[in-house]
Amino acid sequence: MSFEDSVIKVEYGAGETIVTIDDWYITTDRKIDKLKELLIPIVEKTKQGKLVLDFSKVESIASSLLGLLLIIHKKVLEQQGNMEIWNLTKNIQKVFEITQLTKIFKICK
Repeated sequence: MSFEDSVIKVEYGAGETIVTIDDWYITTDRKIDKLKELLIPIVEKTKQGKLVLDFSKVESIASSLLGLLLIIHKKVLEQQGNMEIWNLTKNIQKVFEITQLTKIFKICK
């Protein structure tokens, strides 16, 4: 199955949307652009709710993904919603800590 076919899984619940990112390596601009193309409409649909991004299947990321997460976070806040990031691996958690994104994002295990 290609990245385009299985990039995310979306679950809508009462007041929250859970997006599971279904790729181990998000390390190319093509993958990040595709993820942006899929996430922006979901954010717009999740007005005033909680957006959860589940990274349980992700092993490696490119630094440009962090920029996309900041864009998504800003859009969520503009809609009076909130955003959580779940299930970061130890290595990705360290990236968030080094870049001090743990001060911006709510990160849950």
